[in-house]
Amino acid sequence: MDIEIQNFINVWLTATASLIFYHQLAARIPGGAIRLLSLLPIFYLFTTLPLRLSSFHLGAPTAFYLVWLGNFKLLLFAFNQGPLSPNPPLSLLHFLSVALLPIKTKHAPSPNSSPRLVPFLVKCGLFTVIVNLYKYREFMHPYLILALDCCHLYLGVELLLAITAVPVRAVVGLELEPQFNEPYLATSLQDFWGRRWNLMVTSTLRPTVYQPVRRISTPVLGRTWALAAAILATFLVSGLMHELIYYYMTRERPTWEVTWFFVLHGFLVVVEVGLKKALTGGVRLHRVVSGPLTVAIVAVTGGWLFFPQLIRNGLDVKIINEYSILVGFIKDRLRLTPPSI
Repeated sequence: MDIEIQNFINVWLTATASLIFYHQLAARIPGGAIRLLSLLPIFYLFTTLPLRLSSFHLGAPTAFYLVWLGNFKLLLFAFNQGPLSPNPPLSLLHFLSVALLPIKTKHAPSPNSSPRLVPFLVKCGLFTVIVNLYKYREFMHPYLILALDCCHLYLGVELLLAITAVPVRAVVGLELEPQFNEPYLATSLQDFWGRRWNLMVTSTLRPTVYQPVRRISTPVLGRTWALAAAILATFLVSGLMHELIYYYMTRERPTWEVTWFFVLHGFLVVVEVGLKKALTGGVRLHRVVSGPLTVAIVAVTGGWLFFPQLIRNGLDVKIINEYSILVGFIKDRLRLTPPSI
């Protein structure tokens, strides 16, 4: 654990140092192909640094923050777009926070936008209960395990992103967009993926994949088919990026199941959008029906294509074991801490 934490610190110091150096040069490099070429060393660095980590709880977030979000934000920055390219330019601390962390600043601060403490604490409590329930998984029905896996994934990712944003709010004083929007309340797959689930990913995929594909394909395919092509391309890229993150977590050759999971959902969203247009002004499912149906579709397809690759490689067991290691490590450090005078 000590060596892993040292590697973790070195990885993030290296990533931070590279961006500090580049921030000094960015204003002198014109946007476009030249700036993109100048960013290639950082793209390479961000892609290889997570390979130095072997634990899930340090390696997976690092891969997600650097390989996916960080590289995509820098790709937009190369062409004077995205959160790193406002006018006037960002300060160094602001630039580092947005580039390295899963946050998006608000353009116009709104009242009562601070994170709500009670729901956060409730979710922390539920997360703790779920982790402890895994001790009895051998006695559970597979459908109950699937439900636990879905809740564990959702709560784990949301709490991790929320905790990551805390120092940015406290130190930098930035007003941040929400990272999740209660996905269990989604009334459609379009609502789930576009407006509720992991909005940090949505905010990077929309300008890097969805909008360019739709803009380029509209003159060729027409508005309707261009929309379908943009949706499918977005979900395909999301699937491929998840496949890459899976590799960092398991170090095993991809089986493409998670890619097919997102391709399937891209197809379902295309069908859903088409049906909504066809039924404009007509009969639609009430949210009492569409809400549970949406969650059920995500859970069932997740059990079919999203989770098997992780379970097959023993990542679920590794995650649970790491909780015990982490608790033991913290207890050992507390024992070694000298009492205050």
